[in-house]
Amino acid sequence: MTQATVTPKARRRRHDREIIALAVPAFGALVAEPLFVMVDSAVVGHLGTPQLAGLGVAAALLMTAVSVFVFLAYATTAAVARRVGAGDLQSAIRQGMDGIWLALFLGIAVIAVTLPTAPWLVDVFGASETAAPHAITYLRISSLGIPAMLIVLAATGVLRGLQDTRTPLYVAIGGFTANAALNAGLVYGAGLGIAGSAWGTVAAQCGMAVAYLVVVVRGARQHGSSLRPDAAGIRASAQAGVPLLVRTLSLRAVLMIATAVAARLGDTDIAAHQIVLSLWSLLAFALDAIAIAGQAIIGRYLGANDAEGARQACRRMVEWGIAAGVVLGILVVVSRPLFIPLFTGDQAVRDTLLPALLVVAVSQPIAGVVFVLDGVLMGAGDGPYLAWAMLVTLAVFAPVALLVPSLGGGLTTLWWAMTLMMTVRLLTLWWRARSGRWIVTGATR
Repeated sequence: MTQATVTPKARRRRHDREIIALAVPAFGALVAEPLFVMVDSAVVGHLGTPQLAGLGVAAALLMTAVSVFVFLAYATTAAVARRVGAGDLQSAIRQGMDGIWLALFLGIAVIAVTLPTAPWLVDVFGASETAAPHAITYLRISSLGIPAMLIVLAATGVLRGLQDTRTPLYVAIGGFTANAALNAGLVYGAGLGIAGSAWGTVAAQCGMAVAYLVVVVRGARQHGSSLRPDAAGIRASAQAGVPLLVRTLSLRAVLMIATAVAARLGDTDIAAHQIVLSLWSLLAFALDAIAIAGQAIIGRYLGANDAEGARQACRRMVEWGIAAGVVLGILVVVSRPLFIPLFTGDQAVRDTLLPALLVVAVSQPIAGVVFVLDGVLMGAGDGPYLAWAMLVTLAVFAPVALLVPSLGGGLTTLWWAMTLMMTVRLLTLWWRARSGRWIVTGATR
């Protein structure tokens, strides 16, 4: 059956199968990542409050550092998927290896910066005198695992580009299990305290990196791809990542501004804000899974010179994004009596929290489309536009959010500002998607 004779219903079913096959395992892998920190917190929490406070500061620093380099996964996914679509698996894996080498070099550079500056970084994040020594210990030891973390990001991008999200899920589950066992054994069994937790996490991350490298190296040998670092390829990977780095930093700036504004509103508001932000982040994992499927699928269609297939896949994924957003929004509303008591028993915090949660629920269909289109444009390698769009969004959001306290607004008003931010993102991404200028076919963009 040719492309012209495929019915719309059959095309939708084909796209649905592709989206489900990639998005479901991707969601599992995404959820497994924050569980690392949760396990560390659960284990270290029994050592005492200063240790837990120190872990909180160090973990925030580490997660910020790693999230800045998430472009290693995004850019690699798009580049590899294009070459897969073009039928050139050798070049696809070669491109993936360039991303992995870039991750290794960046990780070494981060270690070189973090080790000597750990006390200063901990102080900047406001750690107390009792928590600071524990934060410094955890940060210095855990920073040794940053190259492994970044290799995991890049290798995950390679496998996503190869249309494989199951292997990252299996590796994430194995890493989570190893991290839990190592933390318990080293913290309590070996009596290493918070240092044991850090070493356990480093060991688990290194194990995950090795597992990924085994898979990628096996593929490279199978298809005759070189494993040696290539300066031109590494430079190209870095150049593709710069716009996505700008996008990520702009988004981080939005979240930091929102938290700073909530802090100015008072203790009740910042407490409620942290709960809302945690839920918002959890919902983002579900939507991001569809975006990851979009990166891999769109890149493959464009690499295969199938512009119409890319358009149809984009359209179907937008429908998925809207549906997922509606479902998640309803779940937030329906389940709020169940999960709010799990977070706080303070009635004032609950009263502040509830209307802000309703705003989050209403905005989920918008978020669904935003995440999908973000993934589509990443898969198309349209990083420069994504960078400019996010800078515009930041320019709109920042003054509105900063005016919230002076105008007498509360947490609900702040989250309406967050909804404005998502709406601006929707408009910029929708305009780009409708224009068709993101559709550039071929093995490279």
